[in-house]
Amino acid sequence: MIVPVRCFSCGKVVGDKYESFKKRVQAGEEPGKVLDDLGVTRYCCRRMILSHVEIIDEVIKFHEGKENLDLKGGE
Repeated sequence: MIVPVRCFSCGKVVGDKYESFKKRVQAGEEPGKVLDDLGVTRYCCRRMILSHVEIIDEVIKFHEGKENLDLKGGE
């Protein structure tokens, strides 16, 4: 869904690093080296960034569909 702001385990802020991580990995850099360069050294924090899956675009389709149904039903 949305990138977590803090690590679930230790509480360190990781949300500000995701966009730069994503851009650099898409540019062809190795994910482990990018995380090291960004200062994400704890296993728990690395897990938060590496395991994040962006599905907000898929979820929003269902919300938009619900709004359309609500409008039709109220007429």
